[in-house]
Amino acid sequence: MSPEVANLSPARRKVPRRTFLCRMGLGAIALAPGAALFSSASNAFGEEDAIESGIRVGDAALLRFAAALELLEADFWIQYNELGGVQDSEVPGGSGNPDYTEALEIIEDEMGDYIHDNTDDEITHHRFLNAYLVSKGAAPANLGRFRTLMGSTATGVNPNRVGKRLTNLTQLTLDTSWWTRYRDDAHNPDLNPNHVFPQAVPSLHTGQHTAIPRTDADTSNPNFLQAIANTAAFHFPTIEQGGNSLYPSMAQRATSVEVLRILISIGPTETMHFQTWADVAGNAPPLSAVDPVTGVRVTFPNLEVENELFDKALIMPEPCPFLSQNLPPCSIIRPTKTQGVAMGALKFLTDMGLFIGQSPAFFSYMRQLAQEADAARRGG
Repeated sequence: MSPEVANLSPARRKVPRRTFLCRMGLGAIALAPGAALFSSASNAFGEEDAIESGIRVGDAALLRFAAALELLEADFWIQYNELGGVQDSEVPGGSGNPDYTEALEIIEDEMGDYIHDNTDDEITHHRFLNAYLVSKGAAPANLGRFRTLMGSTATGVNPNRVGKRLTNLTQLTLDTSWWTRYRDDAHNPDLNPNHVFPQAVPSLHTGQHTAIPRTDADTSNPNFLQAIANTAAFHFPTIEQGGNSLYPSMAQRATSVEVLRILISIGPTETMHFQTWADVAGNAPPLSAVDPVTGVRVTFPNLEVENELFDKALIMPEPCPFLSQNLPPCSIIRPTKTQGVAMGALKFLTDMGLFIGQSPAFFSYMRQLAQEADAARRGG
């Protein structure tokens, strides 16, 4: 059996987390409508009693898409951990990059522990989801054949993984509008889909930026290296807030109570990740830097401001309209509409640049998983 589907959940490491981890701040990605569904998938999921061995076809599709995304998350978190996390038997392979680690610790002195624990969590998620699918006789998500991207060659990476990555952390374009979306008390993307939420770091939303040192040359300029670390600090919550929306959105389409339990149990851990990283990102030091390789400029503003849309201290989600403008505001995950949620998530990750360099076959496989997940319907 592929290691991507083996049920090898490692034991949890006893690393204390700061108390704000327990706060239930929530984040989400703005999801675009899904593309047209495969007719075969639509027909199959239209049958309430259609099953894939021991699980309904729609439920299997939801879990398989989630497993694929968790595989992708684990891939880039492993890259971060090799360079800036804790190196141990739980998340093995790297040796750490002292310069990058130091730049990350300027933002948060416990950054290495947080990166390690987030990496471990994502590994356990995809292993569990795939093992559950296999236990029901259903096909797991398997991205092994797409491990072809180069990744970093800087000091600290696992040399055995060079050229075998799923994701690209060196050409990112980050949508940081989640920062203001959760501070805005007047708009909800479910009810106001055309409202434009301002970017916390506008320059990250244009051009392509690296969040890890590509080679040791990227560690030679302290200011640019700090810009790389700052980019990572904003990438962490940008990516994690997606799961906060994806899991509850997909859960609304699950038929099996057990599948529902899986989705609503994993989803809140993504919330805990997002809340941690949303707090940490605000500590990124203000600076401007130019990438010596690409010439792209990035500017990180000072977010210690009185403006409620940008103030870094306001990390709890403001109440906003929910379900109807006629109802009182409520502090919620947003958005949580289900239409096209999987295709929207895939588009969000693709637009981020996370898959630059991937093959057409990769995109075809991921689109199929997303379309099948979006075709799932709650049964009778």
